Amino acid sequence: MRRHRNVKIVATLGPSSETYEMIRALHEAGADVFRLNMSHGTHDGIREKHRIIRQIEEELNSPIGILADLQGPKLRVGAFAKGEEELEEGASFRLDLDGAEGDGARVCLPHPEIFQALEVGSTLLVNDGKIRLRVTECGPDYAETEVIVGGTISNRKGVNVPDVVLPLAALSEKDREDLEFACELGVDWLALSFVQRAADVEEARELARGRAAILSKIEKPSAVEWFDNILAASDGIMVARGDLGVELPVQNVPPIQKRLVRKCRAAAKPVIVATQMLESMIESPMPTRAEVSDVAAAIYEGTDAVMLSAESAAGQYPVEAVTTMDNVAREVEDDPTYTQIIEASRVVDRTTVADGIVAAAREIAEATDIVAICCFSQSGTTALLTARERPRVPIIAMTNLVGTARRLALTWGVNCVMTGTLDRFKQAVLGAARAAREQGYAEPLDQIVVTAGVPFNVPGTTNILRVAPCQESLIYATDPG
Repeated sequence: MRRHRNVKIVATLGPSSETYEMIRALHEAGADVFRLNMSHGTHDGIREKHRIIRQIEEELNSPIGILADLQGPKLRVGAFAKGEEELEEGASFRLDLDGAEGDGARVCLPHPEIFQALEVGSTLLVNDGKIRLRVTECGPDYAETEVIVGGTISNRKGVNVPDVVLPLAALSEKDREDLEFACELGVDWLALSFVQRAADVEEARELARGRAAILSKIEKPSAVEWFDNILAASDGIMVARGDLGVELPVQNVPPIQKRLVRKCRAAAKPVIVATQMLESMIESPMPTRAEVSDVAAAIYEGTDAVMLSAESAAGQYPVEAVTTMDNVAREVEDDPTYTQIIEASRVVDRTTVADGIVAAAREIAEATDIVAICCFSQSGTTALLTARERPRVPIIAMTNLVGTARRLALTWGVNCVMTGTLDRFKQAVLGAARAAREQGYAEPLDQIVVTAGVPFNVPGTTNILRVAPCQESLIYATDPG
């Protein structure tokens, strides 16, 4: 399905969006990638959603990406005898490994690895940062804290430890089981939660064995600090602003978001901006002005994709939320200021033949009356490099691998078309011209730029560029061989 925008939309599926009718409606409204949250639901339920997505993909002849989001390690306090307690500012509160029910003076924190990492002065955040504790004394099985910001603490609330790197594996036992299940199912992307270092990504890649691309969620200060290494180890990035906004001062998040998006673009790796983008649409058919501005800001920054979480998974207006994102994206991308911002932030560090080919394709398209850039891509790398250039004309990625087409559903501006196996460049040109016409990007007398690698079907060999007409008789006339 042709989209009249470049930024992609990721929609999370859940109780509000698990039927065939609703998933199809979300895709037709603009969802390019569906997120399956492994924190909720059963394997049987996730398998059924996957089946429905693939059925819709076949019916509409439209490659759809599927992202499985692994839960990651969840740190929570234990239970309280009364269910909840009120912590007063300035009071003392103890966290320990004692499994007894908690009270106003203490509670169990069943994570010895936290106590191993804590130091005097460390901060603990409870219940999404609503309660803030500072460590005054600690040992291998306890931490005495002072309540800096008080409030109600209740059973099994989440705990964040923002200023230390925890000796935790990014993949819990549940995550390992979910990862294998998702890979066997045939998802396209695996999202890793609470990544702290590149080694976390490398562990997941080893387990995935090439069956899915690895996307790292940036949720912790340590991930921001070591971002360059994490980016190098990952196939894509999600700026997950929920936990990031808990563990860092909220005013730090916007500049971090902008910086990470630019680094991802420079590396030609897709990046998603996520969390609370249209949160009010969980209960309202209309977003707030601030939310619309937030989505627009991410698009102006050049992000590859914007994501809906509870809005599409559990909200009352999932289709309206996707439609709103689609409308905002189209309006922003029609703004001349958008083009100015995107082109002003273009990366010019090019070191390979493929870098030069895609840059030349973009420059030719912008200097002449070219209507589209068609790139043949086995692994998806050429399409990613072309998208990094952020050309003003559509990108048509031609591939004979459905897995490549599905993964590219997350990438800015890339429209995937399946093609047969090729062995001659002339076949590629004819196929590109046909696809451009059939997909509505070109008329017979229009011209396109075609890039490919010769020999064909060898990843990473992009080395040829041709300007070609979209009428087959003209192609034969200019290249009778």
